[in-house]
This record gives sequence, structure tokens and C-alpha cells, in this order.
Amino acid sequence: MSSTDSLNELDAQQLRALAASLMGELAARDAQIAGKDRELHVKQTHIDQLTQELALYKRWRFGRRSEQMNAEQASLFDEMMDADMAAIEVQIDALRGSAPPPAAASQPRRLRLPPALPRVQIHHEPASTVCGCGCALKRIGEDVSEKLDYTPGTFTVEQHIRGKWVCNRCETIQQAPVPAQAIDKGIPTAGLLAQVLVAKYADHLPLYRQEGIFARADLALPRSTLGEWVGVCGVRLQPLVDALRDEMLERTVLHADETPVQMLKPGTGKTHRAYLWAYTPTTYDTLRAVVYDFTPGRAGDHARQFLADWRGKLVTDDYVGYKASFTAGVTELGCMAHARRKFHELHANHQSQIAGQALEMIGALYAVEREAADLDADQRRQLRQERAKPAAQTLHRWLLAQRQRVPDGSGTARAIDYSLKRWQALTRYLDDGNAPIDNNWVENQIRPWAIGRSNWLFAGSLRAGQRAAAIMSLVQSARLNGHDLYAYLKDVLTRLPTQKNHQIGELLPHRWVPAS
Repeated sequence: MSSTDSLNELDAQQLRALAASLMGELAARDAQIAGKDRELHVKQTHIDQLTQELALYKRWRFGRRSEQMNAEQASLFDEMMDADMAAIEVQIDALRGSAPPPAAASQPRRLRLPPALPRVQIHHEPASTVCGCGCALKRIGEDVSEKLDYTPGTFTVEQHIRGKWVCNRCETIQQAPVPAQAIDKGIPTAGLLAQVLVAKYADHLPLYRQEGIFARADLALPRSTLGEWVGVCGVRLQPLVDALRDEMLERTVLHADETPVQMLKPGTGKTHRAYLWAYTPTTYDTLRAVVYDFTPGRAGDHARQFLADWRGKLVTDDYVGYKASFTAGVTELGCMAHARRKFHELHANHQSQIAGQALEMIGALYAVEREAADLDADQRRQLRQERAKPAAQTLHRWLLAQRQRVPDGSGTARAIDYSLKRWQALTRYLDDGNAPIDNNWVENQIRPWAIGRSNWLFAGSLRAGQRAAAIMSLVQSARLNGHDLYAYLKDVLTRLPTQKNHQIGELLPHRWVPAS
């Protein structure tokens, strides 16, 4: 029976139902197509933005410069530009969903590795040497590719040998696939990439210095190549940093602090003050982690964007940029160390008796904290209620009395006012055994950046600063968990290309276990 005959057999009600069903299917298909179109439009817009950004970077990198930089500054600028351009190209390729275009004939040939380096052969053969037709496959040759590997103190060359097998009957050729790598078709192994990252972000060695170190080992690895590797690794590792941030924001108490970092404005020859923000759980938390966020300024919007919908308790100094988060539902915890510091400066510089008394009374609060350090949260809160809270109330009454005796505008008045105006935030820790007395823990996590600044001078771009923040988040978190940094990054970069998205958490520093 034809479809027309079938329709003729339907009554009016059935025809109306069929029409409604077909119209519904058509509407759903139109909506699906519209959704795909929107997705493609967003993706293409992002590709266009990245392409424009890449063109701008190339003008900065290869065009005539107006910047007045010395040789060291110029070298740092170049390596950051190389890393940024490589990162953008990887992002564009990922959005297009295709492999990068083949290298042009005019580009330099692949680096030939020194023949004197020891070779380690790694064979890759098909899982089965029996053809689908039942015949045994015959080995007719092999493809050999070389990668430069590094273990602390030693360079070696990995020779990946992929045998070619053919069936004489059906002429089918089989070959094991190329193992997935952090950088496809490149010469570095995960071990060499880990070494470059550890040297740059943990030991604070700029790439031009690493280039010299490699040259002494008779390896011509230009800083432009090293920069490209760093840029690609930054993109590859970003999902881990995002996952680490998500886990950290599940905590109810966090520290936050910020420090200035000079960032170059290409085309102007000048630097301006950018900021590095650090967020970390407390020392009482089982999660040992720190996440850095690099931003072009110190506006409070940056903290709000990082914290998003988080509504826990945040330990900070008195920077006004956090106030908007506090009005949005985040609870402020003050830093007693900052209050103490005001009196310490007075006592050290002017031998103030009032400051000396204040230091003794604040010291009593810290004495309780030393006793409470190894207790659980409930026991810590109970001890604070029994001993620290009365001491804090005494300190508060004493500060109020002393404030009446000192003139306005004096150093002593300013030190007392600092504590009195923030008293509620400074003493909230007394009622929560999970809250710390001060913000010293996160200040310690910013210290690696202070050390690094003397070596890399400035961030070459916003991208470079954000990439450094991401990689150093993993480096410092791995350090907090007691891991060997080289071993951690090598294993992560080895496993990451084949790690499933829902298993990415297994590679986070606090959960990482070396692959057996």
C-alpha cells in the first residue's frame, strides 16, 4: 500500500494528530539546527578573535619595536611572545577540531639530535599479527621517530619504532598508532617538558638561561622553541587548574591575598601594575592547594569573578577590593597579624610602651593558637572560647581605654583604630574552629612570586601572566603535597593526553598517585 493510500484511511482526528506530530518534529529539528548555528557562530567568533590576537602578537614579535629595552628585557619579551603565540595556535586548532596545518616548506627542518646521546628503543607493534582474513601478517619495515628525553642530569633519545606489517593475500597494511603526546609531532618527551617547566616556574630560570644550559650539553634548543613548548603546556594544563579551583571553592573557609606584578604594555615600552591573587584553604583543611589568578588590575571585580557564587568565610587583609564580596554574602575574617604589625612597627621604631603592652596581649592570643594547632575543630573552638575569648575581650576594653588617652592622628591612634574598626572581623575566628587567626598562610604562598620577580622582571603580557599563574598553581600545590615537582609534572604530561575528562581529578596534586 502506498503512503497516499495510508493517509486516505485516516480520519480527520488522526490526520490532525499526525500533522501536529510532524510539526513538532520539524520544530524540534529547527531548534536543533538553530542551536548548532549559534554554537558555530560563537566558535567562529572566538576563532576570529584569537586570529586577530595572533596577528597582533606577530606584529609585536617580528615588527620594528618602539620599546626601549635592554638585551635581557628584550629576550624575556621574545620568549613570552613565542609562548603566547603557540598557546593561541593550539586554542584555534582545538576550536576548529582539526590538526594543525602542515609546516610550510620554508620552515626550518626538525632538529637533529646529537648522535652521541644514548638511544633507548621503544617498539610499538600491532596488538595482533593476524590479518582479518586469517592470514599471518609479514613485517616489511618500520618508521622511526626520535624524541629528546630528560631525567635529572641526563639527556637521552627515545627511538619510537613502529613496525609495518602486511598481509600477502589481501595486501592489508597494519601499524601501531603513534602514542599520544602532550606536543604532537614535536621532539620533547614529557620528561623534557617537565624539566623546562620546573626550571622556569619553580627555579625561576628564564628560557634564555635554559637555552644556554642546553647549549653546554651540545643541544641547540632555541628559546623560541622552548617558548612554544611552554605555551602549549599552559593550554594543556589549564583544565587541571580549573578543576583545582572548583574543588577549592567547595571549602567553607579560604584565604585570599594579592601582590603587584609589573606587566609590559607592548608597543608603549612601558610597564604597568598588574596583580597576582592567591587563594588557598587553611592549614586546618585536608586540602593542600593554592590557586593563583593573574589580572590586569586590583579592582574588586577580579575577586568576585574568581569566587563567583562562593559564600564561605574569607580571610583577608583590609583591602577594600574584597568589600563587594562581603556585601554579596561572603563572611569577612580579619587578619590579627596585620593588627599586630601596626603595633610592632610602633614599638620597633619608637619604643612605644602602649605598643609593647598591645604586643603582649596579642601574644596571649597566639599562645592559645599554638596549643590549639593539633586539635580538631570542635576542640579548637572550645579552647578558644575558654581562654582566647576572655583575653580578646580584655584586649578590646584596653584598646578602647587607651584610645581615649592618645591624640587623634598619632601613630598610636592609627594602630588602635585599625584594630577597633575591624574588631568584629578580627575576632570571628573565636567562634569557628576551622577559621585561622591570621592570613599568614596565604602570604607564604605568594613568596615564590616575590622570588621569581627578581629573575623574570615583568610579565610580558596578560596571557603570559595568566599562564604563569596556572602552571605555578600546580607547581606550588604539588610542593604543598610533598611531591617531587619533576616527577609530578612528567607523569601528568604523560597521562594527560589520554586522560578522560571525568577522571581529570585523579591528576590533581592532592590526589595524584604515580602511574605504576
